[in-house]
Amino acid sequence: MMYAWIILVIAIIIGLWYFSSGRVQPKHENPLDILKERYAKGEITKEEYEERKRVINSKK
Repeated sequence: MMYAWIILVIAIIIGLWYFSSGRVQPKHENPLDILKERYAKGEITKEEYEERKRVINSKK
């Protein structure tokens, strides 16, 4: 009976590992989204935002 519990626990651990791996993907944001987020957080001023936005848009 003890072996059944050990096998069950191991199966659950392997199952959790299998289904959780590969599901977490890095967040791919474009530069404009990052810039908007920084402006919203107050990390940059409106002038910095506008200048950087102009530079980003000129590269496209």
